[in-house]
Amino acid sequence: MSKIKIIVDSTGYISKEYVNKENITVVPLNYIFGEEIGKEPFPGEFKNFYNKLSSTKLFPSTSQPAAGDFLNVFIKSFEEGYDEIIAILLSSSLSGTYNSATLAKNMLEGKKITIIDSRNAAANIRFLVEDAVEMAKKGKNSEEIEAHINSKKLKMKVYLTTETLEYLGRGGRLSSVQATMGNLLNIKPIIQLKDGELQLLEKIRGKNKAIASIIDKVPKNVEKIGICHVMDIDSAVKFKSMLEERFPKALVTIDELGPVIGAHLGPKGIGICFY
Repeated sequence: MSKIKIIVDSTGYISKEYVNKENITVVPLNYIFGEEIGKEPFPGEFKNFYNKLSSTKLFPSTSQPAAGDFLNVFIKSFEEGYDEIIAILLSSSLSGTYNSATLAKNMLEGKKITIIDSRNAAANIRFLVEDAVEMAKKGKNSEEIEAHINSKKLKMKVYLTTETLEYLGRGGRLSSVQATMGNLLNIKPIIQLKDGELQLLEKIRGKNKAIASIIDKVPKNVEKIGICHVMDIDSAVKFKSMLEERFPKALVTIDELGPVIGAHLGPKGIGICFY
């Protein structure tokens, strides 16, 4: 049986405990925030970043890991005795992370490395990684794992909303006039991840209505729901009880969104990933 190493980037926002327990390697994305250059940390370590985001007018830029970052991780995995690598990565329409990993793979000809474009982000990446880990434990080969993930990722959905349009404005996703007018009218966008890209689906007045609209988009036969929030655990807990009441058979979890995705929503942004 091949020994398979699972690799993921930091936008799966997978807990440090799970990563250590399952010997997963996380390759972080980078951010530049004023004078500060950092690597995206683990859940539970985002507070300083968001405090800075809400107390300054600066907006961070983000970048994918370099091909060299992946190359080092790949080489180390083979040195540790792994026979194969499967890397499950952020949607290639949102980041060049997949391209960096592919470049690194091409530098190691003859090695068995599978690079998967998840076409997803956040908790949906975590769900795919958890499946890959369990399948590898059961002795499934990399082809079976890849086929499962490529099929499952097409069934996944992401819907997000914000407390304020300010950060979408700062990040250039809306003009400053649109952001200001929207805030005056209490407009909350519903953003979906479609075809691997974030798209504005609709605009709704009031956050409670926006959350109700998101819940309405979840099918009755949903299996897993990850509530993704930006420094707003209280809203996430309320959201969780609403979802558990409506979908008693689904597993509902709460995840934090880190800087790379969360900066565009801003503090108190919230949404769900599900399949």
